[in-house]
Amino acid sequence: MTIRIAADPETLSPEPRAAFLSDDAIEVLSFAARSLEEGQSTALITLVEIRGGAARALGAQMVVRSDGLYCGFVSGGCTEAAVAAETITALGKGLDRTLRLGEGSPFFDIVLPCGGGITLAIHVLADAAVLRQALSTLQRRSPVGLRYHPGKRALSLQHGSEASGWYGESFVRAYRPRPRIILAGTPLEIDAVARVAVAAGYETVVLERGQVPSPDELDGDTAVALLFHDVDRELPLLDVALTSNAFYIGALGSRRTHAKRCQLLRDCGGDERLLSRIKAPIGLFDKARDARSLAVSVVADIAHARLRLDWM
Repeated sequence: MTIRIAADPETLSPEPRAAFLSDDAIEVLSFAARSLEEGQSTALITLVEIRGGAARALGAQMVVRSDGLYCGFVSGGCTEAAVAAETITALGKGLDRTLRLGEGSPFFDIVLPCGGGITLAIHVLADAAVLRQALSTLQRRSPVGLRYHPGKRALSLQHGSEASGWYGESFVRAYRPRPRIILAGTPLEIDAVARVAVAAGYETVVLERGQVPSPDELDGDTAVALLFHDVDRELPLLDVALTSNAFYIGALGSRRTHAKRCQLLRDCGGDERLLSRIKAPIGLFDKARDARSLAVSVVADIAHARLRLDWM
């Protein structure tokens, strides 16, 4: 007769389960910092190598806690629970490790749908200080990075805007401030664009009539969308926006309206070389005849410009 002895529940690893669904880098880092401050053993998982195709970009991250809660994505959602289970084991040992999935991986039962392979760095976090420093820098709307030193099993703050990737023996995960859209114009169009923008994860700032932002407010992670039906009201805003670091400047109106707009700017001494920065007619597709279609067109165009910025 064979007697099976039940496993001790206290020795079983907790079942991984998503705390919430998000691939927003700032939300993922915030979850890691809060978890550490609550006394939870926590690890930060970073996508540090892509072999072939991959669902996420280099630097994509997850956070996993020892109680099984996790957030973030390093693939298309097909491997995150398995990654969390491996990370819980690493947390139990208190040791960093590297995990290879897909092509070239020892885990034959974990296949990436894209057919490629990824390498993940699992880092057991020591404290929340460096994460809070990074989050504070992003809150001040400055780019920042976290440099992972595998040999030292440590993270350090990296100021500047380098791209995510390997730099010598360490991996830098670059972060940019949350993208922001500054809106001015008529209430119907502004309200529609703001609702779509918020749903897409953008911060939105609506300017009151006559309000003009300072150049410092129009940083490299800010888009400007002017939704007036009166070109003259745009001119003070365009004067500031065209000389700012805003990554997108768009204005409502037909091509004929835009020609009039450019001539007025020239007459006011505007720099001819800067006029090409204005996307007009605004939006990804022409002739949006209602506010909701316009909103989708504008936010999609801004998102496209933001992606181009990330690829540069």
